[in-house]
Amino acid sequence: MAKDKAAKRIVTVEASVGHLLHRAAQRAMDFYAEEAGAGAITQRQHAVLAAVAAREGAAQADLVAATGVDRSTLADMVARMLDKGLLARERSNLDARANAVRLTDAGRLALEETGPKAGAADGRLLALLPKGKRDAFLEAVAILASGVAPTKKAKTDKPPKAGKGEKKKKKDKKAKGDVIVAEAAA
Repeated sequence: MAKDKAAKRIVTVEASVGHLLHRAAQRAMDFYAEEAGAGAITQRQHAVLAAVAAREGAAQADLVAATGVDRSTLADMVARMLDKGLLARERSNLDARANAVRLTDAGRLALEETGPKAGAADGRLLALLPKGKRDAFLEAVAILASGVAPTKKAKTDKPPKAGKGEKKKKKDKKAKGDVIVAEAAA
């Protein structure tokens, strides 16, 4: 039933989750471009350099998982960043079939220069939201980006329901009130 309501609700472009996320991503890229300035590395290049810095010597396949950039696009990006002298690539010591990627001094410098600017762009984007909603937004976007549903939190304001492995005491007619007590079977 809930799926039916969601399907009926999304009838306009203004209500399309995918379209709204795309527009938000466009705004984020615009803010980054404004903050970083002409001639700086792109937002995606910054993400790849940050992933390499966090996983120095990682295989390109590991960077695909870390960044979410598809394999062929990442290979093209790495090739361009190799040409610009931002990255160095060599055969992995652990797997001769894999390429290990590391930052060059120029890549480290580019990352250091754009790090604060990327942070400022993120700050500008988050400033569009009320302060009380920023953490929830970041959590929701991280869930969407990872594709992993969060684990459900146990509700503590309600007593546990009697179920398999539990006994439910019947209402004591002599007791005052209408309280039903559930206790776990030992």
